[in-house]
Amino acid sequence: MPSRSQDARGLFGRLFDADVFRSHGLEVEFSQASFSYNIVAGTLRGMHYQEPPWAEAKLVRCTRGALFDVIVDLRAASPTHMDWFGVELNEHDRAALYVPRGFAHGFLTLTFGAELYYQISTPFHPESSAGLRWNDPALGIVWPSIPSVISERDACFPLLQS
Repeated sequence: MPSRSQDARGLFGRLFDADVFRSHGLEVEFSQASFSYNIVAGTLRGMHYQEPPWAEAKLVRCTRGALFDVIVDLRAASPTHMDWFGVELNEHDRAALYVPRGFAHGFLTLTFGAELYYQISTPFHPESSAGLRWNDPALGIVWPSIPSVISERDACFPLLQS
């Protein structure tokens, strides 16, 4: 949760603090910022990642509406290799999720007009773009609902154990 103060004018909060990130061993350099606007509730985007050396860290925040955000640890030497984590992000709590390098990322919108803001460590490199199937049984991600909108590319990522 971002730190924040509130008074009669509204809220003021800090979403990012490089010193705090560094103290937790997190990357603090972001080379680009992007957003995703999603018209329909039930839109699924993911599970995306970039292959090394273009792997990217991200800081993501829902700026409008609500979504269920998921990350999957793809780091072979990690004790949480292939584990997933999901959390609801929404415009009201203003929380952000840090996605380390070596993780796949995706989300399912829970409201119409949901918007996600990304800060990304590495420029997009199309040739390194890859993904996991959102409903791969090997991952066992528990989504809050079945997607109503998904791209053909995202729907057709190969299964891990086929």
